[in-house]
Amino acid sequence: MRHPILISLCVAGAFGLSACEQRIDKDKVDRAFQDVDVIDESNLSDIMLTVADPNEAVSYFARATRDKPERIDLQRGLASSLVRARRNTEAVTAWEKVNKHADSTQDDEIDLADAYIRAGQWKEAEETLDKVPPTYETFKRYRLEAMIADSNKEWKKADSFYEIAVGLTTRPGGVLNNWGYSKLTRGEYDEAERLFGEALEHDSTLFTAKNNMVLARGAQRKYTLPVVPMDQVERAQLLHTLGLSAVKQGDVATGKTLLREAVETHPQHFEAAVRSLRALEDG
Repeated sequence: MRHPILISLCVAGAFGLSACEQRIDKDKVDRAFQDVDVIDESNLSDIMLTVADPNEAVSYFARATRDKPERIDLQRGLASSLVRARRNTEAVTAWEKVNKHADSTQDDEIDLADAYIRAGQWKEAEETLDKVPPTYETFKRYRLEAMIADSNKEWKKADSFYEIAVGLTTRPGGVLNNWGYSKLTRGEYDEAERLFGEALEHDSTLFTAKNNMVLARGAQRKYTLPVVPMDQVERAQLLHTLGLSAVKQGDVATGKTLLREAVETHPQHFEAAVRSLRALEDG
């Protein structure tokens, strides 16, 4: 008589164990899917911040922050995307919001200062960087400090900050170009030319550095192109810049010759150079 009861208890126990195992398995599956969702979301966020269309990235992070307003990483994504989309006023507001978050960092303050500069709010940028301890040394911080010093015409401070920034990055081409442009605006043309040359040694694709270098040479009445890598279109554009520089120096005949060469060099119709040349000949 005891056997049916025992069998029933065993069957009940087996079903209970089976249900428990199913529940455990389901919990494991749910956790696994949550982990996959986090990984996928992280990958998608990285894509949106790097290769996606900037305005599409803004839309993505705007939706994400509405769904999860407490997530500072999504707030940062929105602010960074607004910067990429050149929506500078909105970017300032977004970075200000990030900096009000309990988990904000000193890097967030530096990014806010960057947004202020892009929006032309130099005073706010300077005040924001002043809040960052001087012991917190990063490339971006010193690059921005140099730009602010430039805007205040504090040349010694600017040179010091540029020099520090160059030493804090493995890709100094852009900051060397900025430093060279600072020297160009001060009228230190020879030093500017040297810095543009250094920038191109690190990144030969920087057309702005090539163009700035030509401006520095033109200001010194050096009317030959520098020996730097350039394609045919770039050569024509640089000849155009050099021609205009010659005209600005009062060397009109040289300027005309350079502009004609620019028109002939360009593989297509070079409207800007044609207009410049026509204006000189008509004038």
